[in-house]
Amino acid sequence: MLNEKMLGLGENRSVIREIFEFGNKRRAEVGAQNVYDFSLGNPSIPAPKEVNEAMVKLLTEFDPVKLHGYTSAQGAPDVRKTIAQSIEKRFGIEADMDLIYMTCGAAASLTICLNAICNNGDEVIALAPFFPEYRVFVEKAGAKLVVSKCRESDFQIDFMQLEKAITKDTKAIIVNSPNNPTGVVLSSDTIKQLAKLLEQKQKEYGKRIFIICDEPYRELAYDVEVPYIPNYYDNTLVCYSYSKSLSLPGERIGYIFVSPKIEKCQKVYAAVCGAGRALGFVCAPSLLQLTVKDCVELTSDVSVYKKNRDLLYNSLTEYGYKAAKPDGAFYLFIKSPEPDANAFCERAKKYDLLLVPSDSFGYEGYVRISYCVSTEQIEKSLPYFKKLIEEYK
Repeated sequence: MLNEKMLGLGENRSVIREIFEFGNKRRAEVGAQNVYDFSLGNPSIPAPKEVNEAMVKLLTEFDPVKLHGYTSAQGAPDVRKTIAQSIEKRFGIEADMDLIYMTCGAAASLTICLNAICNNGDEVIALAPFFPEYRVFVEKAGAKLVVSKCRESDFQIDFMQLEKAITKDTKAIIVNSPNNPTGVVLSSDTIKQLAKLLEQKQKEYGKRIFIICDEPYRELAYDVEVPYIPNYYDNTLVCYSYSKSLSLPGERIGYIFVSPKIEKCQKVYAAVCGAGRALGFVCAPSLLQLTVKDCVELTSDVSVYKKNRDLLYNSLTEYGYKAAKPDGAFYLFIKSPEPDANAFCERAKKYDLLLVPSDSFGYEGYVRISYCVSTEQIEKSLPYFKKLIEEYK
């Protein structure tokens, strides 16, 4: 007898992956240059040259037995020390290497954190729109996902909705800023108000409520500052990934940072270590750990994404599409010109425009466009976006 829930997840891929696979089929039929695939959030710019140089140096000069051997379960001490020092330097918060846990990217970080803090019956709030896999991660941890929709005008938190969503069973709220799929950065005023609300609710219910920060897009911000939430709210766990900042999505490397401001933070960290052990997420790839140690404050050339953002946003809004201007990440969230976003995305396929409907993001009636593609692809796609919207006029 199989686990029916796991069977269902395996047999039914995410909408994003389904569209990506459809794109692969179309590329084989009509040629890659004729398919405008905006489905996956897969970085299109190379990693900084220093990343490859660091890997080559490690592979040629480092003791191969140590290089390819196990590190400590929670990560190599010198790597965790370097990351802790970087956090202190960049964000002005105390950071202990013994509160850093190395992971295989943000998905592993989120899964570990949720399993570390959640018990059966707990509730975890996701701010919609949100990355669809949050539901999978939360439910696997034995908790219930509760959705609180953000304001449609600017996709900042709707605090009236959020306050209603918080109950005596609330264990955590996941905050993703810059956001996937909107690209919106939550302002410092929003974060301050969020911290104030959660502090009130902690007192009201006599329990701890965590913020879990999902931060793969932190470095991808354009002309705005991304607030560092541990500086605003004590009970915070940070889930970081180098997938986007260093353009290393296939290498799966990141970390968890347990804020030292959490009461009994070492206990929380121990639970993180225990969850990592139970899930089999121990000893993240040693080559990648040592690589990010040497590249901890580098970032890929995100100016390309900003150029793509400006070209796509300015052109589509000129044509008549409505969208919130992204502050970061590499996504544009446009309002579907018809109520059914799935129908709109199907219509877009006749122009080989592959877009992701928003239903699985917890916010119906929108479409996500991932612009981490070549600028040339965007330029070539624009006439088809124009033809598509004209069908609704």
